[in-house]
Amino acid sequence: MSTYLITGASGYIGSMLVKRLLKTETDAKIIALVRSPRNMQETSSDRLHIFSADLCDASFPERFYEKYKMADYILHCASTTKSAEMIAHPVEVTEGIVNGTQNVLKLARRCDVRSMVYLSSMEVYGNMDCSDGHRVTEEEAGSGSLELLRTRSCYPLGKRMAENICCSYFEEYGVPVKIARLAQTFGSGILPSDNRVFAQFARSVREKRDIVLHTKGNSMGNYCAIDDTVSGILAILENGKNGEAYNVVNEANTMTIRQMAKLVASQIAGGEIGVRYEITGDNSHGYAPDTGLCLSGKKLTDLGWRPQKSLEDMYRDMLEDMH
Repeated sequence: MSTYLITGASGYIGSMLVKRLLKTETDAKIIALVRSPRNMQETSSDRLHIFSADLCDASFPERFYEKYKMADYILHCASTTKSAEMIAHPVEVTEGIVNGTQNVLKLARRCDVRSMVYLSSMEVYGNMDCSDGHRVTEEEAGSGSLELLRTRSCYPLGKRMAENICCSYFEEYGVPVKIARLAQTFGSGILPSDNRVFAQFARSVREKRDIVLHTKGNSMGNYCAIDDTVSGILAILENGKNGEAYNVVNEANTMTIRQMAKLVASQIAGGEIGVRYEITGDNSHGYAPDTGLCLSGKKLTDLGWRPQKSLEDMYRDMLEDMH
């Protein structure tokens, strides 16, 4: 029986990975690591084990090993995703990304895992201009600009450092870790607490009120349905090359925030709502700087992965699950 450890298992992507593995890996033990067991959605299975820990606690790897003795596969999903948290608590966000990832890698080394995937972000690319139609490949990370002396940069800079730590553990200790650089992911199973832009747009549709943009909406968005993202992560776990990164994106779902807002208002809401702008100068919402980033998905599709769902599919799936 193989053992899978999923960190951040109460979060959106982590919880969906747990559900997928319980469904497809019928002979596997699934260990869901959460900060608090109360955060874990109820899932009935004798193959699911809940382990509560703070990943920044230096004793975490040893405590886990003493209890379970092994983990064959690790999917490291734990991370803050709320922009407001990055503005309000940048120190804690940075520590969670960097220190938490290093502790997970220590555990992976101790357990001699078969494979591990670290969930990074497209934000590691920084601000890039792809107005000429260029698609950014994994080798171009670091080419885009990131403001070092800006609080909101704690997230992308932390992710960059965590990726480097992954690479270092592979090179020095042989830990078979891969990196998944995720496009923005949503669709079915979205958590009620999610307040990111796409969730706000969906609530506007449900409540039949105009979409309100707090920026000009010029930033390019790269999107991927949750079902496709989960299958992409598992493809990287199984077939990815150790020490390398893979973009997880549906290239067909690339558009600006403004374009997405208009698509939602016209195609999803059937023209019953509009798009309005309420722009302030203080960025109290914590939005990342505008970027023209357009990700390439070729490296992952070369592994045989194919995304299936359009942006409209993603919104319809999300709205169907919203109560």
